[in-house]
Amino acid sequence: MASSLIMSRRDLDFLLHDWLRVERLVERERYAEHDRETFDAVLDLAEQLATEHFAPLNREADTHEPYVGEDGRVVQPESVKAALAAYTASGLPTSVFDHELGGMQLPFVVHQAASSWFQAASIGAFAYPFLAEGNANLLATYGTPEQVATYAVPVVEGRWYGTMALSEPQAGSSLGDITTRAVRQDDGSYRLTGTKMWISGGDHELAENIVHLVLARTPDASPGTKGISLFIVPKHLPAEDGSVGERNDVALVGLNHKMGYRATTNTLLNFGEGLATPGGRAGAVGHLVGEEGRGLTYMFHMMNEARVSVGAGAMALGYTGYLHSLEYARVRTQGRPLDRKDPTTPPVPLVEHADVRRMLLAQKSYAEGALALVLFCAHLVDESRTHPDAETAHEAEQLLSLLTPVAKSWPSQWCLAANDLAIQVHGGYGYTRDYVVEQLYRDNRLNPIHEGTHGIQAQDLLGRKVVEGGGRSLGVLGARVTATVAAARAAGGEPAAYADRLDRTWTELLRVTGVLWEKGDPALALANATPYLEAFGHVVVAWLWLEQLVAVGDGDEPFHHGKRAAARYFYAFELPTTGPRLDLLASLDTTTLDLDPTVL
Repeated sequence: MASSLIMSRRDLDFLLHDWLRVERLVERERYAEHDRETFDAVLDLAEQLATEHFAPLNREADTHEPYVGEDGRVVQPESVKAALAAYTASGLPTSVFDHELGGMQLPFVVHQAASSWFQAASIGAFAYPFLAEGNANLLATYGTPEQVATYAVPVVEGRWYGTMALSEPQAGSSLGDITTRAVRQDDGSYRLTGTKMWISGGDHELAENIVHLVLARTPDASPGTKGISLFIVPKHLPAEDGSVGERNDVALVGLNHKMGYRATTNTLLNFGEGLATPGGRAGAVGHLVGEEGRGLTYMFHMMNEARVSVGAGAMALGYTGYLHSLEYARVRTQGRPLDRKDPTTPPVPLVEHADVRRMLLAQKSYAEGALALVLFCAHLVDESRTHPDAETAHEAEQLLSLLTPVAKSWPSQWCLAANDLAIQVHGGYGYTRDYVVEQLYRDNRLNPIHEGTHGIQAQDLLGRKVVEGGGRSLGVLGARVTATVAAARAAGGEPAAYADRLDRTWTELLRVTGVLWEKGDPALALANATPYLEAFGHVVVAWLWLEQLVAVGDGDEPFHHGKRAAARYFYAFELPTTGPRLDLLASLDTTTLDLDPTVL
């Protein structure tokens, strides 16, 4: 297959096989029926489906965004439904699930690599199966056998889709302030009333049914997050034979019209207001997942998966934007090099200009660094679930928890920057709809907000993850960084020089982390949590670039030279920017704390 502008198969193969050595996973019982050929076949299939079904609809779904028809149903291009049907027919939606649920038990890291093709081809269309996967995974983990059979299995099979209905108009990300109410009935079910906002995939006609996972409070629940429970609330109630029955009281009130990511409906839903079933029951029928009061604990299972997947989506958009701008820079001729004085000399391709090469290298370092981060975290999922040594599995779980806010936020920030540079490489054409890069930027601009803003991720990282257990997770990461530094020093040359820089920066990051918490004042420590997240993320990605260089070894293909060039850029241009951030943090600056909001 010709070189793609969607993703780089060569890079995926390098990261999966030369770096992460994923074929070793088949030695474990869960993955024993797979091999390298299986993994490659899945990637081949993903590339084919993304190229033939998802990429062609991307522009149409953007220019013909969903709307509510006269009959109250969502209207979307038929191409979206057709692409999703092709994806379902391929069997890929079942890839990571257990055999008992009809799944393939594919390693999560391979599934994530395959998913990157769809996220890059049309992230808005692929959001439906992505959300459904997390929904079914949560139910498979915490639901009763009956709930799994009734609600999770149809989602795994791709016949139904699923959502997570958390936010409310008045609460946003402050989930402790939600007011949706759930009242227990004599038959053990619940009736829910309330309003949910920003629900991705909350209504559409792309599947037989939609399974909403809804956060709500019971009448006697305590205030705050500890009083929140989780409920299964289907759009249509299942009949006794498992088929789709009567409409539940879940009503679409309206669609939010977004700057990008338009193929994914974003909805305002009313539960139990009688809008969907006039004159019917009082409240939407729901079923409790697990125990009352533990809803947020269960939902975080899905939210943490979603956060890594949001980072993966941001990476994919940055990656395909880089490939498009690289192609454009190679074929578009404009200007002449500064050392060519003769005005009759023919114009040269844009890639011949040093500043254009700078922008391309920056994109490459962000996109390929983010891909390594996402796949590393996906590999940690497999390690935490299947490694035969319990201590190693636990360390993988700790490391994944620590890196989750980074995996969500770093690609969302820096691959958006890559999309910005892709527009710049295109010049005036870049901000027109003649080229896809302007849509990629709009699509990606949502990811710094999806599943928790940078500020929320920063507080999670600095306020919880780096300090929990006396910094155990930070110690696990430190051991990995130290091992990489040692391997790079042994390799000599550029890797050894980069190892010294990484070692110094990591040591300074640890010192500053201690400074931030030495007074025991959370408000002071977290006042500048976002610069901390940015510095931490850059150090992590610098470490992963050094990991890639060690894996490249003495490789002499153009691909290997490209890896070296991107690593050189990251260590020359990006890692040094952590210095001013760490200096600011160490100063314990109180500018934001001391500010009188009335002066703004």
